[in-house]
Amino acid sequence: MQQVKIGVQLEPQATTTEALRRAWTGADELGLDTAYVWDHFYPLHGDPDAAHFEAYALLAAMAVETSRIRFGALVTCNSYRNPNLLADMSRTIDHLSGGRFILGIGSGWFERDYTEYGYTFGTAIGRLRKLEADLPVIQQRLSVLNPGPVGPMPVLIGGSGEKVTLRLVAEHADAWNAFGPPDNFAHKNRVLNEWCERVGRDPREIHRTVLIRPHELGTWRDYVEAGAQELIVSLEDPFPLDGVAELLREVRAA
Repeated sequence: MQQVKIGVQLEPQATTTEALRRAWTGADELGLDTAYVWDHFYPLHGDPDAAHFEAYALLAAMAVETSRIRFGALVTCNSYRNPNLLADMSRTIDHLSGGRFILGIGSGWFERDYTEYGYTFGTAIGRLRKLEADLPVIQQRLSVLNPGPVGPMPVLIGGSGEKVTLRLVAEHADAWNAFGPPDNFAHKNRVLNEWCERVGRDPREIHRTVLIRPHELGTWRDYVEAGAQELIVSLEDPFPLDGVAELLREVRAA
């Protein structure tokens, strides 16, 4: 079996910064490959007014409080930051971590974030077109920053839209994230390969990741057979790492 990576997404809602810090240092010490937070301003489930924390401030802290794990946002909402600024923020966090930052990015979807923070929500296709326009700007800014990323700093695009998003993955991304169940992931994986063929990209250059819930840990082999090269387990406070540790042992032993 191919070497499968294991990561976690630490939900920054209904929690404290102290709990998040314990979780990402625990993930680092456990030997996980990656750790992520999401990029939203309000809870995505449960109490809509529960405590919540901003992604990039958390990522800067994660950069200096971990030593080996790779990390990022799963995924950054492109609409929330000027693309040149996002490139600069990412480069700076990459330096704080010694070159472990992953620039995860997507077009955005959570309407409450937009309306309460004063961003234009618009349409799904409009947000995708903005992502398409901004990706080259981000890459250009990264190429001229002094100093540049410690790098190479991977760009991970999240999303499963077959007409635009997966084309953007084929054109720009070093990694891709999507959701299950396994048959859905397998289908999207095939569509991504088709886009790679259309745009002249070697599909082996794109790392395939999938976000799963703790109750799916027992199906990890199905995801690997569907094409996943990395399993990212979404955890909420109190961020139980025991199940992820067992998954890590199973995968390493396979």
